[in-house]
Amino acid sequence: VQLVESRGDLVQPGGSLRLSCAASGYAFSFRKYDMSWYRQFPGKGREMVAVVDVNGDTKYADSVKGRFTISRDNTRDTVFLQMDNVKPDDTAVYYCHEHWLGSWGQGTQVTVSS
Repeated sequence: VQLVESRGDLVQPGGSLRLSCAASGYAFSFRKYDMSWYRQFPGKGREMVAVVDVNGDTKYADSVKGRFTISRDNTRDTVFLQMDNVKPDDTAVYYCHEHWLGSWGQGTQVTVSS
């Protein structure tokens, strides 16, 4: 399974950014599996940011609840992370993750700074 994430960006505090992750793979049925976004801070392990299951139900880390929204488009095999009211503490490398084989995207840098 290949996961290709959109390019991250430099965003001002309070601003917004939307990440996307397109999945592909011969035997991968995107609609049948949960999809997640994780992030990694320098020198630390990856932490779960948000999960969307096959029914579209979502879960979020407490640190992003009310600010981030995960969604999926099964017609495009793509998962999104809408990031609103971002904070400097959101600065990290963000990774897309699929729950079939456990593949990861290449990671995309999001920097929140004025």
